[in-house]
Amino acid sequence: MGFSVNTNPGALVALQSLNKTTALLNAVQKRINTGLKVAGARDNAAVFNIAQRLRSDVAGLRAVKGSIDRAVSTIDVALAAGEAISDLLIQMKEKAVAAKDPGLDSTSRAALSSDFKELRDQITTIVDNAEFNGINAVKADDVVAILNDDGSNTLTIASQNLSLGGSNVTVTATATIGTITTASSVLTQIEASLTNVGTSLSALGSGATRLELQKSFVSKLSDAIEIGIGNLVDADLARDSATLQALQVRQQLGLQALSIANQAPGAVLTLFQ
Repeated sequence: MGFSVNTNPGALVALQSLNKTTALLNAVQKRINTGLKVAGARDNAAVFNIAQRLRSDVAGLRAVKGSIDRAVSTIDVALAAGEAISDLLIQMKEKAVAAKDPGLDSTSRAALSSDFKELRDQITTIVDNAEFNGINAVKADDVVAILNDDGSNTLTIASQNLSLGGSNVTVTATATIGTITTASSVLTQIEASLTNVGTSLSALGSGATRLELQKSFVSKLSDAIEIGIGNLVDADLARDSATLQALQVRQQLGLQALSIANQAPGAVLTLFQ
């Protein structure tokens, strides 16, 4: 094509090249600004869809960790209550053994009986207050924790009734050691209760261990998925930084080339001098 003031092919080519460079530069700047190579479906629909599903899994696992944390806290409260009740039973045993002494005078026996009642009633106070998040695992409520991200798998830790007169603490709410006979009867109940409470504490402790193991697994699984998401959508900032500098140079060269190309039609004026 000869000289023309209507059409400038060189400028058009330079402009196309400059536009392409600018588009690449904008894409790199977007990756640097967001830290993502796939920030939305426009960038890569398939990868974005996969990443979104994985993000939903991570969100579900956060809920799982919350459920397990609540269950662990509930069991911790129950264990603290059970251990306190075990200590009270030991003190009650001491009082009951002392009350079996036939040589006690009435004043001493009355004092022992009064102390025993205080210890006995304290068990009820502990049981009634061993509640966390509305769950009392030493009274009547089972502890349930969600174990997977869709809530279809759960772990149930059975409650351990440590109330007076129950299946574990057989000492009744009206038990006394006012006589040698009642002290002997209550002592038998205390011995059985200590054994039962120990078994209950073992069950609760095993449940707490299972929850801690599951919590550790869920944390590792969540971290692994998040790393996988990063591998899919995170930008390589070191590479993009180098690419940005190269594209900036190309952009400057493109501007110069376009400027030179725009000056070409002016050369036709020399033909009329």
